[in-house]
Amino acid sequence: MSRAPQNLLVPFRRDRKRDFATGTGAELLASKVRQVLLTEGATPYSTGELPWRTSFGAGLSRLRHQRNDTVLAELARVYVRDALARWLPGVHLVQVRVEQEAATLTLRARVREGDTTADFDVPLQRGP
Repeated sequence: MSRAPQNLLVPFRRDRKRDFATGTGAELLASKVRQVLLTEGATPYSTGELPWRTSFGAGLSRLRHQRNDTVLAELARVYVRDALARWLPGVHLVQVRVEQEAATLTLRARVREGDTTADFDVPLQRGP
């Protein structure tokens, strides 16, 4: 009998048993992808967020405060695709788009790992 993989969910939060919450399936997949995409990796403009692995992450902060046009959407797709290929090689990008609501810019994506599909949002910049 095989069990679905189970692990801690990010951002860390407590469950009803006063322990860190764990998850499986789409919830765990979205958590893993968010961890990669929201971690600031080393870029020409930053040194990286994790001192023990400065290159880990996607560098999506480079997209903040840019024009919301087709170029930004393509850059977001490439950054997400490259980060997933490097840090989560079993995860495939199905769809990614950048949406603007008032002054808030959000990356919406769908990923797949095996039979599991997950949708998630990543804030790129928030309005005033």
